[in-house]
Amino acid sequence: MDRVIAADSSADLLSLPGVRFASVPLKIVTAEREYKDDGALDVDAMVRELAAYRGRSGSSCPNVQDWLDAFGGAAEVFAVTITSALSGAWASAVQAGEEYKRLRPGARVHILDSLSTGPEMQLMVEKLRALTMEGAGFDETAAAVEDYRRHTHLLFCLESMKNLARNGRTSPAAAALAGVLGIRVVGAASREGTLELLHKSRGRRAALDTLARTMRERGYAGGSVRIAHCQNREGADALRSMLLDSWPEADIRLTPTRGLCSFYAESGGLMVGFEG
Repeated sequence: MDRVIAADSSADLLSLPGVRFASVPLKIVTAEREYKDDGALDVDAMVRELAAYRGRSGSSCPNVQDWLDAFGGAAEVFAVTITSALSGAWASAVQAGEEYKRLRPGARVHILDSLSTGPEMQLMVEKLRALTMEGAGFDETAAAVEDYRRHTHLLFCLESMKNLARNGRTSPAAAALAGVLGIRVVGAASREGTLELLHKSRGRRAALDTLARTMRERGYAGGSVRIAHCQNREGADALRSMLLDSWPEADIRLTPTRGLCSFYAESGGLMVGFEG
C-alpha cells in the first residue's frame, strides 16, 4: 500500500514500525536560539536551558513545505496535527494537502485535527497504523480514525504552567496556582481542542489519585493508555501501577515528552491519552 502517515512532533513519535511514517518538527524559539523538535534535539538540555532563561520564548508550527516533504510522494496521505485551537499546524497541513493534490493528481489526503496533542495524538497515529496494516482502504481508514477520535481523551498534570501562560495558552491567574505549596494542576483537552483546568491537588499522590479518578469519570474502563512525562518517570510509573491494579491487562505505555510537549508541560509534567 502506497500510504504515508505523518504527524507533527507534538505526538512525541519519531518512528512508527511497520508503516511509512514522518514526524514533522515544530520549533521552540527564543531570542537567542531555536530548538528544532526532531531526533537530534537534546530534550533534557533544552528543558534545563529554558528553565534558566529569562527572555521571551515561544513555539512555531511546520510550514507548508515541511508537510509536503513529509508526504513523500505517496498516493495516500494521512496527517495528524496538534489541536487547531492552539496552533497553526492544522491550517498549514490542510494548505499542503491541497497543494499536494494539485501537484499529484489522483493523490488522496486526509488531515486529522486531533483537537489534542501528545499521547492522545499517539493513540490516533497508532490507530492509523493498525488500519493500514489491516489493509483498510482510504475511505474506511478516514472514517474509522475520525470516529476513534471521538472516543479518546487527554488529561494532564502540571507542576508549572509558566510557558503556557507566557504564550497565551492559559491565563496568568490560572498559571499562578501551579507550583505554589506543592500544588499541581490537573486539566484536560476539551472537545473544542482548548485547555480546560479541572482540579488543583496538593502533592504527587493526590494529583495521581485525581488523574485516575478523572479517567474513570470520563469513561476509562481498561482500554489503551499512553502516558507521556517530562522528566517524571517516577510519576508515570506510579500512575501506570495504579491503573494496572484495577485493570491488569490494560495496554499502558510510557514515553518521554519530546521538544514541544516538554516546552509546555515543563519538568515534572504528566500527559495521559486514553480510550474512553
